Amino acid sequence: MPASSVTPSPATTPSPALTPPVAAPPTAAELLDFARRTAADRALVDSLPLDPEGRTWVRLDGPGGSEAWLIGWPPGTGTGWHDHAESFGAFATARGSLTEHSLAVRLPAGGWKTLELAEGLDRSRRLDAGDGRAFGRDHLHEVLNLSPDTHAVSVHAYYPPLPLIRRFSRTGAVLRLEQVERPEDWQ
Repeated sequence: MPASSVTPSPATTPSPALTPPVAAPPTAAELLDFARRTAADRALVDSLPLDPEGRTWVRLDGPGGSEAWLIGWPPGTGTGWHDHAESFGAFATARGSLTEHSLAVRLPAGGWKTLELAEGLDRSRRLDAGDGRAFGRDHLHEVLNLSPDTHAVSVHAYYPPLPLIRRFSRTGAVLRLEQVERPEDWQ
């Protein structure tokens, strides 16, 4: 008997058992685990070219479609106040020490240029080599290398990949939206 084959008609849909599963997006905890493991990779960290005057970065493959970066921080440099739009993420220090200042506040989605902040919103933490932290959506912070003479290196991961970064200036309790950057501005 000749072998026969059955070709499904165009109206036939595959059964759920044949549909490949959709991978779940990474969690903030998984991004933190990735950042810590990557920060512990001495060969990778040592491969980052360091500039004495400005930050350097290399894009990495993050887990589950996330965006990841290896970043070098010359002494005395920082990010300035910024958020990550609707992305959550994590970062870990691989070398040196970084300081994070953050605000425990959820900013309005849009339609504002200046906000007066209430008292008691400021948070600060130091992250030495091996330390990391995860953060949720709408996280507003600045990250600094306060060392006068030592480079720092860190690993950052975001999900979904950053759609934009909003940059702010801060004078006392007044926070002002200064600039909106899109991926083409930093990639």
